[in-house]
Amino acid sequence: MERDSFLQLRSRAMARFGYREIERFLKFSVVGALGAVIDFGVLNLLVQLAGFPKVAANACSFTTAVISNFIWNRLWVYPETRGEPLRKQFGQFFIVNLAGLFINTTIFYISDRYLLGKNGLLSDQTAMLAGLIGMTHFSLAYNGAKVIATGIVLFWNFFVNRLWTFRHVC
Repeated sequence: MERDSFLQLRSRAMARFGYREIERFLKFSVVGALGAVIDFGVLNLLVQLAGFPKVAANACSFTTAVISNFIWNRLWVYPETRGEPLRKQFGQFFIVNLAGLFINTTIFYISDRYLLGKNGLLSDQTAMLAGLIGMTHFSLAYNGAKVIATGIVLFWNFFVNRLWTFRHVC
């Protein structure tokens, strides 16, 4: 009898933990979406208006989004961590995201240059789509590359930050 109640308790605790993690991932994704808007906005401003090289603009836009994401993660996704030292937590978040920046930039560059860009494997399809939606091939290629990179890095950032930066949250 005692074993059954222990198993039921454990099962409820696991379900509650799973629900909380799903809720956190969804909140993390909302914060990530806001970060993506910032990231894409800054990227396009720097490339289109300021004439920055795409990879340099990507690094600047990614860093701007990371700062926004940290603030919202600390305040909304993991509010239980507000009592922890800000400098240490931001340092951990920054290190994870620095690795994320490397992954993002690598995927961004490869996707833009070898997949969607002017000489990429999907260059003709990208150019055709760009014409259909009223964009230049150049703009669609680097923005498409950014979508690919952002989607992949979302999972890296969530899981590594969850396991290291925000590991104390139950």
